[in-house]
Amino acid sequence: MSELRRSQQRVRAFLHKRPLDAELEAELAAHLEMAIEENLERGLPPDEARRLALVRFGAVDVAKDKHREARGLVEADIVLQEVKLDILWQDLKYTLRTLGRDPGFTIVAVLILALGIGANVAVFSVVNTLLLRPLPFPSAEQLVWIAPPPQKCGLSCATYSTDAYDEFRMYTHSFQDVTGYFAFSGPDNLSLKVGAGAPLPATSIDVIANFFQVLGVQPAMGRFFTADDARDGSAPTIVLSDAWWRRQFNADPAIVGKAFDMNGKQTTVIGVLPRTFDFGAVFSPGAKIDALTPLSLYGPPRNWGNIITFIGRMKPGISLAEARGDSKAAEAHMCWNNRYPQGCGKDYKDGVVPVPLKDYVSGRLRRSLVVLWCAVGAILLIACVNLSNLMLARAAARGKEFAMRSALGAGRGRIVRQLLTESLVLSGAGAVFGLGLALILVKWLAHQGAIALPLLSTLSIDGEALVWTVLIAVFAAVCFGLFPGLRIAGSNLQEALKDSSAGSGQSRKHERVRAVLVVTEVALACMLLVGAGLLLRSFMKVLEVDLGFQPDRAAAISVDYDDNVPNDKDGKLGAIRRGVIFQQILARVGAIPGVEAAGMVDYLPMGQNRAWGTPFPKGVKPPEKLETGPLVYVTSPGYLRAMGTPIRGRDFAWDDGPNGQRVVMLSAAYASFLESWSNFPKGGILGKVLDGPNGDVRVVGVVNDVHEETVEGETGWQIYYPMTQENPNGAELVVRTSLPPATLALSVLGALRQLNPKQPAAEFKPITLLVSHAVSSRRFFMILVGAFAGLGMLLAALGIYGVISYSVTRQTQEIGIRMALGASAGLVQRQVLGGTLRLAGMGIVLGSIVSLMAARLIASLLFGTSPWDVTTYVAMVVGLMLVAAVSGYLPARRASRISPLVALRAE
Repeated sequence: MSELRRSQQRVRAFLHKRPLDAELEAELAAHLEMAIEENLERGLPPDEARRLALVRFGAVDVAKDKHREARGLVEADIVLQEVKLDILWQDLKYTLRTLGRDPGFTIVAVLILALGIGANVAVFSVVNTLLLRPLPFPSAEQLVWIAPPPQKCGLSCATYSTDAYDEFRMYTHSFQDVTGYFAFSGPDNLSLKVGAGAPLPATSIDVIANFFQVLGVQPAMGRFFTADDARDGSAPTIVLSDAWWRRQFNADPAIVGKAFDMNGKQTTVIGVLPRTFDFGAVFSPGAKIDALTPLSLYGPPRNWGNIITFIGRMKPGISLAEARGDSKAAEAHMCWNNRYPQGCGKDYKDGVVPVPLKDYVSGRLRRSLVVLWCAVGAILLIACVNLSNLMLARAAARGKEFAMRSALGAGRGRIVRQLLTESLVLSGAGAVFGLGLALILVKWLAHQGAIALPLLSTLSIDGEALVWTVLIAVFAAVCFGLFPGLRIAGSNLQEALKDSSAGSGQSRKHERVRAVLVVTEVALACMLLVGAGLLLRSFMKVLEVDLGFQPDRAAAISVDYDDNVPNDKDGKLGAIRRGVIFQQILARVGAIPGVEAAGMVDYLPMGQNRAWGTPFPKGVKPPEKLETGPLVYVTSPGYLRAMGTPIRGRDFAWDDGPNGQRVVMLSAAYASFLESWSNFPKGGILGKVLDGPNGDVRVVGVVNDVHEETVEGETGWQIYYPMTQENPNGAELVVRTSLPPATLALSVLGALRQLNPKQPAAEFKPITLLVSHAVSSRRFFMILVGAFAGLGMLLAALGIYGVISYSVTRQTQEIGIRMALGASAGLVQRQVLGGTLRLAGMGIVLGSIVSLMAARLIASLLFGTSPWDVTTYVAMVVGLMLVAAVSGYLPARRASRISPLVALRAE
């Protein structure tokens, strides 16, 4: 008979089990009657004839079971024997009845599994989105980010000019096309005027016309930009993000083709982005981008220097190495500005390096995510060890039940299968609730827009996460169910029928095994606590960094102003007008009660930045090559005081106008470098004249170094120019107040609108948010690892409590005898607590050894903290010992109250 036909018969037999059982009963009864009749014909009495027929026929029930197994459907192979589906169904029904009779155990087990599995599924979704899954673009593996190696001169050293863009496209042959976007767009740079109300702020990004075509994004509505849309002087057009279209325009299905007043110009909506594309999630984590506009490459931006990022799509079959070689060859033809051909081939030497776009977006997070994944894996292991303890205790308590089943013919494999079925049912229930917990956590994370993590808004529980849920649920079931099953099946079940002692040797063996499991739990919790402690210490060190400014009690708001003056050929008239406008603004805002200082700046720290070259003292030859250059801030008088940045020398004054002596202020590090290179005495840079980008400038002040890009990185160099002499790229009003900044928001906005009714309702952002955003990714990982460490400690405490409590219960008679012989309650408590602390101590020693060996793996994630930080390890030891003492106290207290008379009467 073929295997296919045999399988079909088994399926048919399982589906028609009752009729076949009835036929089997009838057939067995007929055979038995025939045997009895044969014995009667031989002259035996009826009773003897029936007895001999039964003896010759054998055990009827055994015959029935063999027949059922022969026709059963093979479902799986567990503990090296075939498990028939009908028998498995019996095991499942028995499991449900058994767990239903013990709701306390069932609820605790499902809750522990839900926490462990839910945390694992949520973290898997994060890791899958950020690391494992391709970017949300067609053939995303072809996309590359093209940029110079990291340097210390901000975005100006990480971008390219429009001339360089044209030459790169012309002289490379490995790319289908190259695109990019304007890297210096600030928040709230778009003002939408709707009806008679106040303008509404929004944030847009200027992109090269082929941006969407290179990425492979298709519009949800309308169309994307063409070359004509990006020509200088063409009619303004805009593409809306899906979120802004829904939020601001009520998901108007007829939005395409409508024109709105944006930044004072009628701008036509030509398309809406698909919901799956979020510019901020990919290219500017933590930023909310409302719209995209076309970048005119051949108008004024052609003279703005390095302003464009490069994104390329490689041709099919082209390797990354080939693309890098092709890009390297193109360097010789790239110029910062074709009007200065002497720089061609030198401006971008060794500065055009393609890397996979996926690596640029999330590659720096790889180690952090791996650590997070390991931490949540440890949580699952602790949960499994905990449940192994519970299952072992429960199986030991059911020893007589299993012994009785063994005596009635159940093999050891059947007992293991029963316990494994219970584990699978518990794990399945835990997976269902854990998946619900993961859905809540993932949804919450997806809406944490302030966290500077890429792709966070795209988080979801997808098919891959569901498969992962099934895998870890099965793994957990096998992990915590198989060991107790084999342990019980491997013991002498027949002895359980004879044993009536609570302190038997078999029980003591189980206690030793459970103690080993607790030590393992504590060791895993120890490792989690060390990791969380080191990350917490690093985070505290980050918060202690001297930023060069005081973010507390300061806030900023984007200011709309118009300094355009007709026929202003050299910009001096605009500078004069700008000075008048800003003086009026600062005077009006400074008069608001609670305002201590106010000033203007074009770029705030921790945000956009740029460099304009490196001015040196006149007559001093600069080095041939510098690895860094000063970042530029264009400020008004009062800005540094508003930011809480000390000055040596003087601040800018309103008298520093376009027709007077041009002045600058330098950061302390830049001033120190110039003094050292020029052989000036310390402090000698004050009053010196430098070769500035637009002529000679005199140094009037030296200010504290500022962390302009990150909190954790080193401070670079900064140079400050007055707004009355250099043209700022926008304006941010910074206000320092003696009151909570939020209380002044309406007053500040009202003062701005008194001077300019077109002022948008921009957000009055506390400066602390800038710092919070800069450290948000570190805070995110620290909080998650800390939460997992706390959960691990809780599970370890439950494990310790369970083992000690079970031990006290098993030793009730022994404790009663000792107390009858004179042992005091205090002595019993001390002995129980001593056993508790011994288990915890062994786990701590083991965990500390492993932590010391593994700590260097997270060294790159630490800041100002040694992987072997003594304070962290001491805190871990003290914390775990306290938890162990509390976990052991309740069983110890219960043991000390045992009545000798009651204990001696107990079985």
